[in-house]
Amino acid sequence: MRSVKEQCEVSCIRKAAEIADMALVDTLKQIKVGITEKELANFLDYRMQQLGSDGVSFDTILLFGIRSALPHGKPSEMQLKEGDFILIDFGAVVNGYRSDMTRTYVYKKASQEQQQLFNTVLTAHTAALSEVCDGASCSTVNDAAQKVIDAGGYKEYGGKGIGHGLGLYLHEAPFITPTNNTVLNAGNVITIEPGVYIPDVGGVRIEDDILVNHNGYECLTHAPKHFILE
Repeated sequence: MRSVKEQCEVSCIRKAAEIADMALVDTLKQIKVGITEKELANFLDYRMQQLGSDGVSFDTILLFGIRSALPHGKPSEMQLKEGDFILIDFGAVVNGYRSDMTRTYVYKKASQEQQQLFNTVLTAHTAALSEVCDGASCSTVNDAAQKVIDAGGYKEYGGKGIGHGLGLYLHEAPFITPTNNTVLNAGNVITIEPGVYIPDVGGVRIEDDILVNHNGYECLTHAPKHFILE
């Protein structure tokens, strides 16, 4: 299994990311008070397949409210209400190659605590991306995000890594963790996905698929990151 992807492999991942982008935009239009996690997840999965995905990259994670603090929770019959977090982690598949994207929103109105949490994770995401380039170590990329999370007061609520390689498998080398000094190479496709998960409050994760190149990186996922859904 190669961590450095051939152009044909990148093309498949790029297409899977495009499908995920389009499907999410359509899914956001379905959001309303009273819709359940399962209903929205089912729509998203079906829409990806309508757009050409070969199934789903993994079981879609779609969680409302305080359930968004479950990093790998399963959709339930919980109904959406105003002020809820909406965490959506999902991906499409093209010729066996996968995308993997997460967006977190809040419906209609956000508390100051919710906004601060989102801003911290978004800043951590941006900080990690600023370190991504051919020759950067995985630990350096991870540490850039972790410093922001720690400074925001969320050290105990973060994960143990902020990304992983992506391709035929959902999780493959290189792994973006604090102890992995493996160097990134042009042609790696990785995820950058810092998250903070606070029990009884909620969680925020922002994840993009990133192609490492000789000039830095290219982001393959482009779905909107704005926080408040009207």
